[in-house]
Amino acid sequence: MANVKKVVLAYSGGLDTSVILKWLINTYKCEVVTVTADLGQPEDLTGVEEKALKTGAVKAYVLDLREEMARDFVFPMVRAAGIYENKYLLGTSIARPLITKALIDIAHKEGADAIAHGATGKGNDQVRFEFSAKALDPAIRVIAPWREWDLMSRTALNAFAEANGIPISKGAKRYSMDANMLHTSFEGSELEDPGLAPDPVCHERCVPVEEAPNEPEIITVDFEKGNPVALNGKRLSPYELIRELAEIGGRHGVGRSDIVENRYVGMKCRGVYENPAGTILYALHQDLEGLCMDRNLLSIRDQLAVRYSEAVYDGYWYSPEREAMQAFMDKAQENVTGSVTAKLYKGGVWPLSRKSPYSLFNAELATFEASNYDHHDATGFIRLNSLRLGQYARVKKQLEEDEAK
Repeated sequence: MANVKKVVLAYSGGLDTSVILKWLINTYKCEVVTVTADLGQPEDLTGVEEKALKTGAVKAYVLDLREEMARDFVFPMVRAAGIYENKYLLGTSIARPLITKALIDIAHKEGADAIAHGATGKGNDQVRFEFSAKALDPAIRVIAPWREWDLMSRTALNAFAEANGIPISKGAKRYSMDANMLHTSFEGSELEDPGLAPDPVCHERCVPVEEAPNEPEIITVDFEKGNPVALNGKRLSPYELIRELAEIGGRHGVGRSDIVENRYVGMKCRGVYENPAGTILYALHQDLEGLCMDRNLLSIRDQLAVRYSEAVYDGYWYSPEREAMQAFMDKAQENVTGSVTAKLYKGGVWPLSRKSPYSLFNAELATFEASNYDHHDATGFIRLNSLRLGQYARVKKQLEEDEAK
């Protein structure tokens, strides 16, 4: 990639991206601007700017993207009931388009020729970063060092860091991890064998259920048009609400999953995910939809939710199909307003009650007591809706008779 003069790098301050920073300078003889995204991850970002500058960056940005992520990425996904393969709540996937947007914005501001990321050549993240970049600015160049260099082991990375004066952590990382306001993911080590149970140290924000409180906690979440807006009667900003739910859910062991999933690049992988806030929101939002959404509308939404979730997982956030599906999802959420009260206990989320000013539940129709509902109406309903079944039975019998001849 010739004539690269300035690169904007997605930078965490860890070993990989610190090595990438120096490698870009050595390989491309270019200036490097780093961008560190504050997505509400648990780690302390203090000192990351200073480390980037000491490693050779000409400028280092630390961007507070917490409210933007919650409002413009997580909440649309909540409205769409996003969940991949019925298990994964897309905690890593949803952050990648936002990080890429930040890289592109800074590249335009700094007059950079390219952006760079630290995703490996095996995973989904390289696809998510680069699809997003192509959609946001087709002219921008993308550098993926893991697909170019020969530093293919942790030993090689450490040796490069030491040779180039890059400070490295003394303790070896057991897992490959990613974290933001929603979740923490764990991959590698014993998790590479699906037949092995996760080690007890594989916990960060969810306590083991055995250590969760012996008393349940009752919470109430208010929704407006599918968006969560308040917790226990207190209105909160999108990020604040997610942060509070993450803390509450985590101490009750809510939101932990151990999954073998299908990566977009073609291989199966195993990961352990902790997503207490996302787990609570998914359960309570789904519960309120049962009260507020029409049966056929909900059925269509559920079918589209599979394709929507695949689009997010595969990196197509900025695609026409995801945007079109989002428009449908948001239309479907127009009367999903109300509140759900739930019990959190030993890793579980149990909705207890729900109410909405737009409830489709009609007690007069549903009651077992006397009402204006005319039971005789069911006779014609059953006769007409079973008409096709009678015709199918007739033809099936004819086929059986013909085959018996």
